[in-house]
Amino acid sequence: MSHDHLDVKQHILDTGRAIILGKGFTAVGLNEILSAARVPKGSFYHYFKSKESFGEALVDSYVADYLTHIDALLQPDGSPAAERLLRYWSSWMTTGESESAQCNCLVVKLSGEVSDMSEAMRVALLRGTNLIVERLGNCILEGLADGSLSGEFDAHHTALALYELWLGAALLTKLRRERSALDAAMRATLGLLNLPRRLTA
Repeated sequence: MSHDHLDVKQHILDTGRAIILGKGFTAVGLNEILSAARVPKGSFYHYFKSKESFGEALVDSYVADYLTHIDALLQPDGSPAAERLLRYWSSWMTTGESESAQCNCLVVKLSGEVSDMSEAMRVALLRGTNLIVERLGNCILEGLADGSLSGEFDAHHTALALYELWLGAALLTKLRRERSALDAAMRATLGLLNLPRRLTA
């Protein structure tokens, strides 16, 4: 696959991502994406078999970018694992400016919308969220090993519970248009990880 080919395909994905983030998947027609991307319809079908296959590629692209973002926050850098985990959860606290908040928004937006409509997109979203939870679980294990976390809890189950908690908080934040749910999620996170509240100051 040529460099130009990859550039055009990624350009369509990036353009679609920005529009779908605002409107959702079903509300956006191909013509709107192609017009914004300045790409003819024939070119779209050269890269994607259908709107659904575009949606699946969109989710995969988004997840890949988000995992790079998570890795930058969670990977060992000399700081305690608990501090890196809180760095990640703090990145959720902005309601739209950060890369983390935007991806959380896409997962919240698409999960309910496409899970009954597109099996391929549902599986892509599930695969992506499983990879996120896996990284969080690994960081929790590192925290138990380096002593920055203490207590009797299963790292994977705790990571899953925390991710579920924050996704729910992100959905409530969209409904309320204020961040009280995120503040509550942070308090609950500190409780689940046995960390003092002063760590977020």
